[in-house]
Amino acid sequence: MALSIESHLAFTAKNPVDCLLQCEAAPTKLQTIESGVTTLPASIEVQRVAAQDDVGERFWITAQGEVDITYRARVEIGRASPELETLAQVHKPDLPAHATQYLFDSRYCAGEQFQSFVDDEFPKLTGGAKIAAIRDWIAEHLSYVPGASGPHTTARDSFVARRGVCRDYAHVMIALTRAAGIPARYASCYAPDVEPQDFHAVAEVFLGDSWVLVDPTGMSKPHETAVIGVGRDAADVSFLTSFGQVDFAGHEVMVERI
Repeated sequence: MALSIESHLAFTAKNPVDCLLQCEAAPTKLQTIESGVTTLPASIEVQRVAAQDDVGERFWITAQGEVDITYRARVEIGRASPELETLAQVHKPDLPAHATQYLFDSRYCAGEQFQSFVDDEFPKLTGGAKIAAIRDWIAEHLSYVPGASGPHTTARDSFVARRGVCRDYAHVMIALTRAAGIPARYASCYAPDVEPQDFHAVAEVFLGDSWVLVDPTGMSKPHETAVIGVGRDAADVSFLTSFGQVDFAGHEVMVERI
């Protein structure tokens, strides 16, 4: 599956502000960047750094005045969409180091708070069957409501409110998965059926011997998803992090199948 991707960011900084951006699809074993160009004002210098877990890159800029950034790419997806129920859970002592770290609580996803709920709600399930049940529970009990959450909304907040957007669905999925003793991390991505079109967020769960994308919103499928980056939660994978005051003018995203 090939995707055509275009995203646009616009913001203004009255004074020089260091900004870290992550909006480009990541080259990985499961997706190939056939073409990709990021366009910025000619006066802005770019310094690139590896992103979390070496999945993709972030890039630093010093913003001042009006800043417009456009990213265009064609990405070939080689990722399968496995049947979750067939995937086994890895015994914790056998987990690789890169997965073990995602058992722990993070800023927005405190799995420890949900251990009793997970034990009571999904008592006899393990591995991928439990993950599928958690995904389906979130899809059934949460409502997708744009504007229902903000930058400080945690998985617990969304769980209580029973509403949110993709970021919140992913956070709840991650927290419940960690509560089940299975590593889970946050993945920012592009997908063609996200409505309204926007940067998207899903969970990645470690089952068998690999990371598997899980989207409780139901708007994306692994074989049609281009991953941008991964992290403990949304704080690690923001498309724009400013270390000072900027006025965000907006963003647009368009993703199409080719």
